[in-house]
Amino acid sequence: MQRIYAVGSVSPQGRVVIITIGNIKGGCGKTTLALNLTIARASEGRNVLLIDADAQRSALTFTKVRTEQLGDPGYTAVALDGLALMSQVKRLAPNYDDVLIDCGGRDTGSLRAALTISDMLIIPTQPRSLDLWAAEQMTELATEARVVNPSLHIAHLINMADAQGSDNADAAEMLRDLTGFPVFPFTIGRRKAFANAISDGRAVLEQLPRDAKAINELLQLVAAVAAPVPMEV
Repeated sequence: MQRIYAVGSVSPQGRVVIITIGNIKGGCGKTTLALNLTIARASEGRNVLLIDADAQRSALTFTKVRTEQLGDPGYTAVALDGLALMSQVKRLAPNYDDVLIDCGGRDTGSLRAALTISDMLIIPTQPRSLDLWAAEQMTELATEARVVNPSLHIAHLINMADAQGSDNADAAEMLRDLTGFPVFPFTIGRRKAFANAISDGRAVLEQLPRDAKAINELLQLVAAVAAPVPMEV
């Protein structure tokens, strides 16, 4: 049976949107995406709360660097874990337009808690066999979360994609077949610009010299989150 998901603006206008960037597979670029999406949304004048739910606290370290460089990071960042994440996000969310949750690369209480309160789960997935195999386990977690959070929208994002070849398209097709969840109709490339910007406490939107391709890819993700994008499975 063909199913159609509306992946994008998943909450009524005026209500906070809670987005989790999560995958049980490490090394797929979750924190880089979360940081860039946070700054992009904040640059539009939105009041954004970034939750660092990864034990490595990379998002908080980045925010410290960014604050030292710029004075004001432009968003609020806090660390929350486990059940505290669930209760505190519910308490804090009404004060913000967006809440972005960056979860660590394994099955944790924090990831499970985040899924129960989120409007959207973005699953960054590299076009590699190990990532595709892990997708089945992530699918089980996401499906379980829908029992208590049936409005959770879920989509894979081919991240750190290859510059050429068919692996990206092949991986997207396999993810759709393997998990039953949609895949965003664009990719985020494996670009040095993202790493360079992070090391300077910036998003690719802010980094000089500008990388037009990296910026365009990020803006596609921002647009997909901001406006409904029908995708078929």
